[in-house]
Amino acid sequence: MTRWKLLLLIALILAIAAFFALGLNRYFSLESFRSQRAIIDAYVSASPAKAGFLFFLIYIAVTGLSLPGAAVMTLIAGALFGIVRGTAIVSFAAALGATLAFLVSRFVLRDWVQKRFGNRLNAINSGIARDGAFYLFALRLVPVFPFFVINLLMGITSIRTWTFYWVSQLGMVAGTIVFVYAGTQLGQFQISWQLLFALSLLGIFPLAAKKVLDALKRRKIYSGFVKPRRFDRNVIVIGAGSAGLVSAYIAAAVKAKVTLVEKDRMGGDCLNTGCVPSKALIRTARLLSNIRRSSEFGLAHATVNYEFADVMERVQRVIRRIEPHDSVQRYAALGVECLEGEAKIKDPWTIQVSFPDGRIRALTTRSIVIAAGARPYVPPIPGLQEVRPLTSDTVWDLRTLPRRLVVLGGGPIGCELAQCFVRLGSEVTLVEMLPRILMREDPDVSDIVVKRFQAEGITVLTGHKAKQVLKENGENILVAEKDARDVRIAFDQIICAVGRTANTSGYGLEELNIPVTAGTTIETDAYLRTLYPNIYACGDVAGPYQFTHTASHQAWYATVNALFSPWRKFKADYRVIPWATFTEPEVARVGLNESEAKANNIRYEVTRYPLEDLDRAIVDEEAYGMVKVLTVPGRDKILGATIVGDRAGDLIVEFVLAMRNSIGLNKILGAIHVYPTLSEANKYVAGAWKRNHAPQKTLKWLERYHTRMRA
Repeated sequence: MTRWKLLLLIALILAIAAFFALGLNRYFSLESFRSQRAIIDAYVSASPAKAGFLFFLIYIAVTGLSLPGAAVMTLIAGALFGIVRGTAIVSFAAALGATLAFLVSRFVLRDWVQKRFGNRLNAINSGIARDGAFYLFALRLVPVFPFFVINLLMGITSIRTWTFYWVSQLGMVAGTIVFVYAGTQLGQFQISWQLLFALSLLGIFPLAAKKVLDALKRRKIYSGFVKPRRFDRNVIVIGAGSAGLVSAYIAAAVKAKVTLVEKDRMGGDCLNTGCVPSKALIRTARLLSNIRRSSEFGLAHATVNYEFADVMERVQRVIRRIEPHDSVQRYAALGVECLEGEAKIKDPWTIQVSFPDGRIRALTTRSIVIAAGARPYVPPIPGLQEVRPLTSDTVWDLRTLPRRLVVLGGGPIGCELAQCFVRLGSEVTLVEMLPRILMREDPDVSDIVVKRFQAEGITVLTGHKAKQVLKENGENILVAEKDARDVRIAFDQIICAVGRTANTSGYGLEELNIPVTAGTTIETDAYLRTLYPNIYACGDVAGPYQFTHTASHQAWYATVNALFSPWRKFKADYRVIPWATFTEPEVARVGLNESEAKANNIRYEVTRYPLEDLDRAIVDEEAYGMVKVLTVPGRDKILGATIVGDRAGDLIVEFVLAMRNSIGLNKILGAIHVYPTLSEANKYVAGAWKRNHAPQKTLKWLERYHTRMRA
């Protein structure tokens, strides 16, 4: 903070302190006004212009310094000057004072706040740049927050000063009139129907203003479309993946008429190409790993014969066994109309379904839920397409084990597949552009996984940027750059696991101008509504998380809001979101980790418990990894937990429940955990926290007490 900013801040603090120290705040009350009413009325009658100007200046000072009393002064303006003059004085004084406070906040605080919290303010900054005037107008018209708070907060955004002034001037007029009118009635200081009406306006006005604003916004958005008088459906769901299935299930459960449209396979990515097949492959790969480790379990020698094609056929068998859970027959029995076809949104209430046989059917619906999912991203690396790269969608078609496999991407999908294939017998090279794998986790977590990968024979190349794919002498070569030099990696197959892209094209978003975020997901509000309040999005297509369990979580909010809005609606709750990477060791997390806490300047304490000390982990020959918990300094409140080890995805649930219900480590320590189980690790990390916070003075007194008792 510069010298001039610091001086101004000190001056403001001193001025506000003097205001309270000198007791000036006592003059800004209706009681004080009543006691001085005769004197003030006489002064206003004798010098109306001078009195009005003096009142104008005082009002500017009060609002400019963000002092309490503006609301009372507005009422007094009505009592002294009447509704016309009072409204004029207050309206301009309030706008000028607000702009003065806005400029002070911008000069003193904006640079510092943006520098310190820039990452967390990106969404706010982009929203202000796009719709800042409307946001400000809504806040002025519907006083959800005190006006002085709005002045200060807007000062740290990028909104233009002139825009702030004229929007404030315009937005505060209606509220000013209501308050000044109430003041004209309060001036009589007697109970009357006019007074009661004025007071009721103060309570009703914000609600009425919000309704008017919402209606105007809806009218603008839906202009150009003709709303049907009747609807064929309550809700139509696009996509039958995890989010879409849950949406359809919920709608049918509450007896709504719901249609589910899917152009490919029921169950979506999770069933057909994601969670189910990958976990089936991981199970087989882990069994092979355990057989190779037979000597650790007291078995002198153990071998196994297997065919890779049989392993991949087992994966398909598992999919077929689970398919009935997501089938058309099951959902039809629940009351869901399932249509196999391609959906396109023609207008906010109409879905056109194109069937494989060429038929086209148009359906009207009160609400739409988009659950179109995502697809693997294949980077535009020169020569990559020519070698027909595999993705998490197509790897399941393999029936011949690749001798040399390159996995592009060190995220969860890349790490899981790399470990599976090395255990199945491939020579695996994992290539990651970033400094380490699993970048969303802490460095010590990544290190544990890398050591296990290297012990199993995976070549882990971090900090390597894939530049080109070549064919030389019939051999595939990946050229990657590391520290300005090229590294050449020969391979037979390559898997792209560098992320997923939301499916946002081909079904009408472009025609309706529904905006998409920089991360390629559909832009939604806190209620999962898109640009059109009756069109919702959930799951991978909406983000910000791309997990099956978060897709289901979002689907509940999207569907309930779609069915019962505007009478009842819920904001999507992302406070406690867990996830897991199913490598060995598994990595599971909920809440903050150390990297995020440091990046966001959040104070924390960290407590670790090494799984090397856990009895059940030793018994199972899985004694590696850790439980790491972040807490509020000096308290047992959990900010986040990370588990690296066997069954981490199962063990993290206790911390999810604790954080969701504000349960601290003391309660976890007090809960009985079955012996010997892996879940005891959660209790032991709580015990480690307790030991670190043992009351040392009390313990010294207890030591003296016991010494005396022995005597």
